[in-house]
Amino acid sequence: MHKPVLLNEVIEYLNPQPHENFIDCTIGEAGHSLKILEKTKPDGKILGIDVDAESLKRINSAERLILIRGNFKNLKQIAEDNNFNRVNGVLFDLGLSSWQLDESGKGFSYKKDEPLTMIFNSGQVVTAEEIINTWPEEELINIFKKYGEERFARKIVQKIIQHRRLNPIKTTLQLFEIIKKSIFFSRSGHSRADRVAARIFQALRIVVNDEMENLKHGLEQAFQILNKKGRVVVISFHSLEDRVVKWFFKDLEKQGKIKILTKKPITAGKAEIIANSRSRSAKLRAAMYIGEI
Repeated sequence: MHKPVLLNEVIEYLNPQPHENFIDCTIGEAGHSLKILEKTKPDGKILGIDVDAESLKRINSAERLILIRGNFKNLKQIAEDNNFNRVNGVLFDLGLSSWQLDESGKGFSYKKDEPLTMIFNSGQVVTAEEIINTWPEEELINIFKKYGEERFARKIVQKIIQHRRLNPIKTTLQLFEIIKKSIFFSRSGHSRADRVAARIFQALRIVVNDEMENLKHGLEQAFQILNKKGRVVVISFHSLEDRVVKWFFKDLEKQGKIKILTKKPITAGKAEIIANSRSRSAKLRAAMYIGEI
């Protein structure tokens, strides 16, 4: 089990108290949720949601923890279906778990040879393989620029088009090799190739799982189900997600509906980064609900 990122900060900003109820929209391995459960004794509850059925199977059942497979884009409906009322806080941890990266076999990482799937088991049907092999050139360039912020998008896509005309691109390592051949990497070599590949894989994952739209829907519904003075905490791992959260919060604050608790994103300290490399890119933002949505 990987260590939950920014655990102390999550507890600080959610501020769980005895008898209160919380929703963890991306429960993963339940690291944050188990700590929240400790703080909400004796009868506070957590509704833990995850799109990945396999992730949920890996969580040990706990008293006062309700586990539901679902997508947080349907947050309000999931809460209603489970009679989960009086919500004091909602947590979104948008990072992939170490299990999803290392053991799921779905092709989220370019460091292992796996099929190019990238589906979270959330009802999506378009795989990364289908996108890479069938989407038009300009559309691929657009998603790599938009969701990967990759300046070499055109060169990479041109090399992908050359390869797929001869043979389908089916695995993560095939795609990684194409990325490496697309650009001249100087002595900075491997680390730079890794960074480019990470951005391309990120873009594919975002599109396959419709992550940006889901995030907007989830945030909107989180504030609709909160008690007054309830809190939303979001941990993002790349600039696109952080930007969505930042501007969503700013817009609601202008309308007098929330109070932003983090004027700047909270990041991990040196000690946590050393102990848990996942925390290096994490940014936490938090807000409190103060008015009608």
